[in-house]
Amino acid sequence: MAEIIQRDGTWTFDGETVRIVPGGGKGIHPLRQELGERVVPLRALAGISFEPGRKGGRLRLRLRDGACPVLRAAEGRLKDASDPYQLAVEKDRSGVAEYFVGEVRNALLIEQVPTGPTDGFLLPGPAVPVAGGGGDGTASFDGETIRLTWNWKAEEVKSSAGPVTFPVSEVTGVHWMPAIGLENGHLRFVRGTATAPAPAAEFDPYSLDLWGLSKKEYTAALVAAAVLVRLPGAATKEAGAGAGAARPAEIPAPAPAGPATPAPAPPSDDHDALLRRLRELGELRQAGILTDDEFTAAKQAVLKRL
Repeated sequence: MAEIIQRDGTWTFDGETVRIVPGGGKGIHPLRQELGERVVPLRALAGISFEPGRKGGRLRLRLRDGACPVLRAAEGRLKDASDPYQLAVEKDRSGVAEYFVGEVRNALLIEQVPTGPTDGFLLPGPAVPVAGGGGDGTASFDGETIRLTWNWKAEEVKSSAGPVTFPVSEVTGVHWMPAIGLENGHLRFVRGTATAPAPAAEFDPYSLDLWGLSKKEYTAALVAAAVLVRLPGAATKEAGAGAGAARPAEIPAPAPAGPATPAPAPPSDDHDALLRRLRELGELRQAGILTDDEFTAAKQAVLKRL
């Protein structure tokens, strides 16, 4: 068991999952507060690092591409403070952070977790009902129906028509873009087959226009993620796609989680597999990929399973 407790949150690793609990102070980003606790299985991780700094450092979990619907919805646009898989570390806890990194890395090495993309989501989407946004309105989603309500800043084409409600079954794509510099962002829902360019978000009744005046607007990404996992497939990244382009649904969403089942007893030939891993660890140390300390820790973990 490895654990690091900071004002920014608490991370715990039990050998199989990294449990992330965000802090509760005023300085915690609204997206992380609204998303809440995350339990990341080892098989969803591509790596972990600790980046030391003058006043402390930062722990970073690197997830496999496609494992998390929140990261898929954000498409790399989350700032450090809003990223649920980063933890600000105080200077006097750097040693704990480095130990935490070592424990997770050893487990990844021993379990030989692949670092490539996943076939489907390995983490659930945000809990529903969920709401978020800002700018000219708010988006809410109860698991079946999406509702867009407008505030006094909305253009007349939106406010005069009133709130917009439609079932998730009509949605074929969802796209979130935060405000960047002087450019507004948006939360856009695509319904049916889009054949013509969508209007600007401020005039589109199926889009929120995000002005970037509050961190709270980032919670619109949670609505996008919650919708994403309920589409017939998940939105895929398209290299070079424009900010307003809709992503087609292609990757199947994960099946609803069922009751946990006990892990099967290891087969008799596991003994040979573990011996092979020991030889591989020795080769990695000889090649300079593993330090002596990393080799010793990994070897001890394998020996415990023999």
